Amino acid sequence: MTPAAGLFGIAAMLAAIFLLGLSPGPAMALVGFAGLLLMRDTVTLADLFAGTAGLDFWDVFSNYGFTVIPLFVLLGEVIFYAGYSDRLFAAAQTCFGHRRGGLAITTIFACAGFSSICGSNTAAAATLSAVALPAMEERGYHPRLKTGAVAAGSTLGAMIPPSIVLVVYGLNTGQSVGKLFAGSIVPGLLLTLLFALTVAVICLRHPDWAPAAAPTRWRARLRAIPLTLDVAVLFGVVMTALFSGKITPTEAAGVGSLLAVAVCVFRGHLSRKAFARAAGDTLRITGMVFLLLAGATLFGRFLTRTGLPAALTESVAAAHLPGAAVFALMILCYLAGGCVMDALAFLLIALPLFMPLVSTLGLDPIWFGQVLCLVTTLGAVTPPIGVSCFVVAGMSRGKIGLHEVFRGAFLFYPAYLATLVLLLLFPHATVGWLAALVR
Repeated sequence: MTPAAGLFGIAAMLAAIFLLGLSPGPAMALVGFAGLLLMRDTVTLADLFAGTAGLDFWDVFSNYGFTVIPLFVLLGEVIFYAGYSDRLFAAAQTCFGHRRGGLAITTIFACAGFSSICGSNTAAAATLSAVALPAMEERGYHPRLKTGAVAAGSTLGAMIPPSIVLVVYGLNTGQSVGKLFAGSIVPGLLLTLLFALTVAVICLRHPDWAPAAAPTRWRARLRAIPLTLDVAVLFGVVMTALFSGKITPTEAAGVGSLLAVAVCVFRGHLSRKAFARAAGDTLRITGMVFLLLAGATLFGRFLTRTGLPAALTESVAAAHLPGAAVFALMILCYLAGGCVMDALAFLLIALPLFMPLVSTLGLDPIWFGQVLCLVTTLGAVTPPIGVSCFVVAGMSRGKIGLHEVFRGAFLFYPAYLATLVLLLLFPHATVGWLAALVR
């Protein structure tokens, strides 16, 4: 077959997703399987199941490295059902809530703290919506500011370790998960601080959008610190273990999960029912991610057999385009794809096409992973399929329209763009130096 068959396969896969309503994982698996079957007309269906397709699926579901995914998911779900999101918000509210726009800044910092042990945009959006929206409504916050802060803050889950998106990127491209996590610390902090700065600027332009409250005594602020210690310890243990190089990311995730369960049980925050729900959600999310990985593996094998990635690389080389132009085109593709599809799904779909170009351009794959994570996570707050915005609008129980949530999230776009510019201008300072410390 020719590269044209690969383009036809991509079109068929997108049609299966958008027209037939299939999830990205099954759609990629179905098209990849059908493509491989058509390319090898001398091979029977049973042979393909027992051979290429079966081995691809088995490699995903039996790969020891992939066990890091359910362990990190379990860590986040245990913390979620133990109610630490409420405690993080309460602590941040005590420290920052008295300032103009303080509750919006509180929401962003709480999202960052929750994301540091959860890594899920959707969970952060749902949890902080339930906690923060009523508090900001009571204080008279403008709908755009309060919903925009929650929607944008929830996307920090993809930028702050342990990010499931970075885990999948690392396992799919053969990059060190530990280096990816270390490299994401500075971009994650930058984005968090720029979100907070965005709130401050909005409050300067529209003082009536976020009324100030009575100041909180320092004694109350000091009493709020213990509420964040458990999360800080968990994050510190996982990252210290990864930086040491003495244990693998999977072992670090296992230690973190065990420690999370032990701490939550010891504190009396985790009942049997809550743990059962955390385990159930872990199985559901892990199954979804593994199906995505298996489908992407099969679809990637099909694209490779068609020669499309190699043809794309050769075409770019023959066009003599500047490296910056090629890079910009890749980023625009990821940005456009993230607007209409789940960030993780599109990441896996496009990697087989663009990773050869990354190698040709000589880009650092660890740094490129941070850029992709930032760009694709924009899709969570971008029409028409902005998952975080849909969650926030739903959690408002009809009080705030979806269009208003999207307009609120749009206020935080300059923070995303500023972080992207800093990543492009200072790759070593933002990513490289910390990633290099991981052994």
